[in-house]
Amino acid sequence: MIEAEWWDYDDLEEMAAAVAGDIGFIIDSALDARGEALIAVPGGKTPLPIYAALAAGKRDWKKVTIIPTDERLVPMTDELSNIRAIAKAFLPAGARVFPIGSDIADYKLAGNSANAKLAELKFPLDLAWLGVGGDGHVASIFPGPDLEDALNAPNGRHAVGVMPDPLPAEAPVPRITLTRSAILSARTVLITITGEDKKALLEQAIAEGHSSKLPIGRVLAETEQPIDIHWAA
Repeated sequence: MIEAEWWDYDDLEEMAAAVAGDIGFIIDSALDARGEALIAVPGGKTPLPIYAALAAGKRDWKKVTIIPTDERLVPMTDELSNIRAIAKAFLPAGARVFPIGSDIADYKLAGNSANAKLAELKFPLDLAWLGVGGDGHVASIFPGPDLEDALNAPNGRHAVGVMPDPLPAEAPVPRITLTRSAILSARTVLITITGEDKKALLEQAIAEGHSSKLPIGRVLAETEQPIDIHWAA
């Protein structure tokens, strides 16, 4: 049984302020406990106001490492790149922004490269902050030929390369994603979504658990900790 606590907001602005406060507390607690923090954040448009509110917080950002939960295999200067938006928000604050992408054409090899890069960091994550796509994907754990690789990667395997099938129209490129084990080993897992459709989809995925055909349902079915879900209309 997936244990989830829902937090509802009237709009994205209200959610951004609340989620930024929660993430700030998670970071500050990690800094107090271990002298450093490691968080993974999602791409897309919904997180952008949360990025801005979070980056405005006063803390020792140079001890905070931020990675994307997933990356599109495009140059870092491309607008499709997740790390581009993360860097724009957090580098001015002084955080360490850690790219996982590469210019390797073969997406499987790019995934291996990302996994080797991530071995430099001190897992587990203090926070895995997730979004959910309209097709039920989470990070870049998509339906397609590499779904099971992302879901069933062994503990210690942090990233794999994936080819969504079908390719999303808004970004028809292969990806790198954190694995289910890397996500669920995080000390805190937090989800942000907007809109009635995604709320219904996530409620369905949670109810179905292991039998879900949605990647988010398959991921959350293995969680051993409560999940905080923040939703704005």
